[in-house]
Amino acid sequence: MDGSLAPRPVRSTCPYCGVGCGIRATPDGRGGATIEGDGEHPANRGRMCSKGSALGETLSLTDRLLHPEVGGKRASWDAALDAVAEGFARALERLGPEGVALYVSGQLLTEDYYAANKFAKGVLGTGNIDSNSRLCMASAVAAHRRAFGEDIVPGVYEDLEQADLLVLVGSNLAWCHPVLFQRVMAAKATRPAMRIVVIDPRRTASCEGADLHLPIAPGGDVTLFAALLTHLEDRGLGDARFLAQQTRGLGDALAAARQVAADAPALTGLPAEDIARFCALWAATPRVVTLWSQGVNQSSAGTDKANAIINAHLFTGRIGRPGMGPFSVTGQPNAMGGRETGALANMLAGHLDWERPGEHAALAAFWGMPRLATGPGLKAVDLFRALGAGRIGALWVMATNPAVSLPEGDAVRDALGGAPFLVVSEVTRRADTADFAHVRLPALGWGEKDGTVTNSERVISRQRAFLPWPGEAKPDWWAVAQVARRLGHGAAFAWDGPAAIFREHAAVTGLARPAARAFDLSGLADLSDAAYGEMPPTRWPVPARGPRADRFFAAGGFPAGRARLVATPFRAPEAQPDTAFPLRLLTGRMRDQWHMMTRTGSVPRLMAHAPEPLLTLHPDDAPDLAEGSLVRAETPAGSAVLRLARDPGQRRGTGFAPMHWTAQFAPAARINAALIGATDPVSGQPELKHAPLRVSAYAAAWHGFLLAPRRCAPDVAAWCAIAPLEGGAWRHELAGPEAPGEAFARLRALLPAEDWAVLEDPVAGVYRAAALSGGALTGVVAVAPAALLPPRDWLAALMTSGLLAPEDRAALLVGRRADGPPPSPMVCACHGVTAAAIRGCGARDVAGVGAATRAGTGCGSCKPEIAALLARELV
Repeated sequence: MDGSLAPRPVRSTCPYCGVGCGIRATPDGRGGATIEGDGEHPANRGRMCSKGSALGETLSLTDRLLHPEVGGKRASWDAALDAVAEGFARALERLGPEGVALYVSGQLLTEDYYAANKFAKGVLGTGNIDSNSRLCMASAVAAHRRAFGEDIVPGVYEDLEQADLLVLVGSNLAWCHPVLFQRVMAAKATRPAMRIVVIDPRRTASCEGADLHLPIAPGGDVTLFAALLTHLEDRGLGDARFLAQQTRGLGDALAAARQVAADAPALTGLPAEDIARFCALWAATPRVVTLWSQGVNQSSAGTDKANAIINAHLFTGRIGRPGMGPFSVTGQPNAMGGRETGALANMLAGHLDWERPGEHAALAAFWGMPRLATGPGLKAVDLFRALGAGRIGALWVMATNPAVSLPEGDAVRDALGGAPFLVVSEVTRRADTADFAHVRLPALGWGEKDGTVTNSERVISRQRAFLPWPGEAKPDWWAVAQVARRLGHGAAFAWDGPAAIFREHAAVTGLARPAARAFDLSGLADLSDAAYGEMPPTRWPVPARGPRADRFFAAGGFPAGRARLVATPFRAPEAQPDTAFPLRLLTGRMRDQWHMMTRTGSVPRLMAHAPEPLLTLHPDDAPDLAEGSLVRAETPAGSAVLRLARDPGQRRGTGFAPMHWTAQFAPAARINAALIGATDPVSGQPELKHAPLRVSAYAAAWHGFLLAPRRCAPDVAAWCAIAPLEGGAWRHELAGPEAPGEAFARLRALLPAEDWAVLEDPVAGVYRAAALSGGALTGVVAVAPAALLPPRDWLAALMTSGLLAPEDRAALLVGRRADGPPPSPMVCACHGVTAAAIRGCGARDVAGVGAATRAGTGCGSCKPEIAALLARELV
């Protein structure tokens, strides 16, 4: 590159949630980039969340897997690919197509997804390819297919802004899809009459902008929407013409709804007057969007919950027009792309279907693969159970971490450890699943790979490379194609780049026409390489002929001919609380974290908001346990140890834990190890939002922390939670069973020092030490019998401040200077603003806080927390 020319920004797409925000990345020439929102992208119009705005801080090559490895040793690509081909060939010979499998990810680009699905179903002849999207949106897919005849999200993001009533069901939009939430809140500011209802067992950040919060009991969603459907029918609010001409199944759906609606207060845990208020508001508001996410999908009744929502919209004809419709939002950047390419065990490419006559044959002929899988394969939970039972001889995992993300986590780890042959394609050496691999393949990461993703409103966007390929890392599609060539199918995988794969994918969507199907990219099947390179955000369908549609179904046109209202009887979660497990465990996301923390866990400002794994209970639950203590969260499936937090917004009888923590950051806090393996009988999606729970004190002889200039191994103590600090240091929160003095001596030995400040009180079991070198602080260790320890934030800041002032050195073992500010939690990750700074700025509203401190003026996802803090202060 000519050093005299300023680097040009590259338009790409954020790799986090399903909103699909456009970004502009400007490389800095040193392996990093400046990231800003793309003001021209229709999803975000320049907005970004805290995670997206920190993308430039995640581009380090630290911990990257940069070379292929076979048997834990570096190998050439040829040797690694030969080993993969031989491993799958052996498994096919021994077990047949049912004995091989791929497990892939919504982190893959559409082109990677397409290659993987073609390889599994065409080359290996197996239906055993499933995606981690099975864990987040499979129930929505199944509900769409039952209701519409095809997996279609009818609406677009503008509907959220145009609605007069927005109902959020099982969706903490403010934290999980913050850019959409900010769009909604901006619309509400311009139209104050707009109403927002949040249906969620917890009072989440999304409730701060809501007009009504319904703290529903876990599993009660079907009943609530059954009550709504009967309310609508009783008041004659059905669209008689639409129902008669465009739907079927009304009688059975109404009968099932009436059977449970009378018990709605008991089954939902909501007062009858709150149910009536919700039903009346929904009934009186034609322009209504009902948006749902994982709180609905991640359930053993997730498909029925989604269909109960869709039923209300079909009954009233409130679908496919501006500001109205059922709306499923996905959790991953390309969950939709995986659905489009058929990279789920029960789907074929291009929305083709095994059950539709001629479609399997059409795809087999187009691919030239007569061994194309003849039926669905194993879904995620069953797939790993089969691996554990020895029925899978070769498994290839791409861009996902099932050792952490799946329920029955310890059993999954045992299955991976016993796998006859395991291939893992990864960017990082610190993925739990990679520890078990026989072959590790270095994949390209975001910023390096090139292709497309599809967001929750069906907009296809380009992810463009702006960084060079590091080490020997290669695209996932390339690795798949090379193995296919070794198995005798090179001609079918002879792509020269992602544009060629995209053209083939688009052509597949035109097969078997004129069979009724909405998903159609056939108009892009002849896209040139140059046009692919410059392709703007494009919403499907893009047919080769005929009109294009932004929204679906306002006037019918359902792929199945008629939409179906589905009978949705109430089914309680499979495992219920009892005297042994009296509470319910809920799981979910944190505001600034993403999935298994592979990216976000390395960014200090993203970890500052919640640096430890927490279990949140209502103040009245388990009152004998002290807030801030370590507790064991135990279910019939397993247990995890977390720090106890109290929140009056948590529904009584429930506990909430974040799903992000891995063995790399907090091995004892892997909450999915405690989740039961119950699944939805239609979608196969696991019950990640509910498990019977009991909570008890965690028996530790000492508690402590270690601030160190390097990251220690997570087995440094029996309980450990690791978080990065500004300047390259690391924070380790610790607890263990040995004597406090013994633990102190062991931890102190880990710190480099020329000089020490030390406090030792063996009688009280209190030990503290600060390590100094050249007059600068290089580390701190503190140990005590209880969790009452010095504050860490000031000490962490001192580790990057250079030579210490005498008054700072004198205060090291206290954790703060006498004239310094008291410890205060981080609120705004974008601008590093604490709660204390907000309280002390003198502002009385969110806008005033932003003007005084800049808090909330970045991504805006902290605004609900600021509003709640101000409300408490005013009271």
